[in-house]
Amino acid sequence: MEQIFTKYETARIVGARALQIAMDAPLLLKLSEDELKEMQYDSLRIAEKELQEGVLPIAINRPLPKLRKSKLTAVKEEAASDEEIVAKAQEVEKELVEGAAELGLIEGDEIEDFQDEPVSSEPAAEEQ
Repeated sequence: MEQIFTKYETARIVGARALQIAMDAPLLLKLSEDELKEMQYDSLRIAEKELQEGVLPIAINRPLPKLRKSKLTAVKEEAASDEEIVAKAQEVEKELVEGAAELGLIEGDEIEDFQDEPVSSEPAAEEQ
């Protein structure tokens, strides 16, 4: 079965083989001295001749798109009550305050001020 290559695949194959020939790789065709002189010992012409004769051991892998029958599913969201959200916010605030104290970002008496403040679940109203 003869494989038909695109012009891009042909260019890649011939270029790679020409580079091999230029670096003294053995020829895969038996060419006479007259044929080589006619081609002017050009590695590109020799590589093209090898490709036309079908002696290059090469295969092209063309990945095809995968057909999938599965549909996208909706992301499951966990329902959390307001109390759980407030409790989680308080835990995070407590961890932040303790972390700030360990790093020396706030003084000891300031820690007590932050710990006494309740975390509200409603946005603060802007004063005018």
